[in-house]
Amino acid sequence: MIEDSVHLDLAALDELKSIMEDDFSLLVDTFVNDSLYRIETITEAINAGDPQAVWRACHSFKGSAANMAAPALAVLCRQLEDLGRSESLSGARHLLEQLTAEYQQVSRRLAEL
Repeated sequence: MIEDSVHLDLAALDELKSIMEDDFSLLVDTFVNDSLYRIETITEAINAGDPQAVWRACHSFKGSAANMAAPALAVLCRQLEDLGRSESLSGARHLLEQLTAEYQQVSRRLAEL
């Protein structure tokens, strides 16, 4: 089992929460909903065999995950991004499964804040 601190950097989130104040919940909602769209886009790109689309979608998602203090999610995005950049999708479905599972953990924990 992955520690909570790997799913979310709670200290960074506390800092973000203090900066965003009342808008923090909007930021979380936007991230959660946007992430679903990004996962769908990545899935479609993998199914289409389009490594460049995987690269672009994962690059953007990686930044969002890092900004929301979700380090494990950002790492998985980077791994998929690297595959796309190398014009290979070997292992992409497995990484997508891991990414989806990690997103579910992150979104659940964000909802608990």
